[in-house]
Amino acid sequence: MPTKATQSIAQKPTDALGGRMRTQRHRLSMTLQQLSAASGVSVGYLSQVERGNATPTLGTLTQIAQALEVETDYFVRTPRAVDSLTRGGARPKFAVAGSSIEYEQIGAERSGHELTSYVMNVPPGYASEVVTHVGEEIIYILEGQISQMVGEREYLMGVGDSLHYLGTTPHCWSNKSDVQARILWVGRMQYDKSDEIGQVEAVQTDNVREMLPLRR
Repeated sequence: MPTKATQSIAQKPTDALGGRMRTQRHRLSMTLQQLSAASGVSVGYLSQVERGNATPTLGTLTQIAQALEVETDYFVRTPRAVDSLTRGGARPKFAVAGSSIEYEQIGAERSGHELTSYVMNVPPGYASEVVTHVGEEIIYILEGQISQMVGEREYLMGVGDSLHYLGTTPHCWSNKSDVQARILWVGRMQYDKSDEIGQVEAVQTDNVREMLPLRR
């Protein structure tokens, strides 16, 4: 007979559970193959869970949660309306292992929501890898300066500058200054096409790049 905990999971909409699992996987920049290796759960089954076609047992869900660095109840708790409000001094913060960026969570994680939003605190000298993915992004500079590459163009951005671009164009960014920068990042990821997300090689070019003037 299933345990009470397993029954509780089964009663939750599988698409909500799968959506939260997929959101956290992308937050950690993990592929399904990497999650499978870390959790001991097959790629095929993980894909079924993310698509809402399978409901894991509590034991399996615990394995997935540990691999995704969250508690098991992250996948089954019901968001409240107040979850959409964040206070400047009490915003949830986290960092991805191996990265020096500190993230402040702004967006509420709810099933059906397509937007993700963070304030990113970027230390001096930080440079991201070049990536492509399905979806789109908007960045707005709150403090400091950022150099943003989108395709063949480099945009030098200061306080008050913003940029909106498609994720399918290779892009990367860096903080070339000697002070911390703060960025408001908003993105829309089409998770049903998550397998298209990939890292691409940086392209060296001698073409003239477009430079935006820094605000003083």
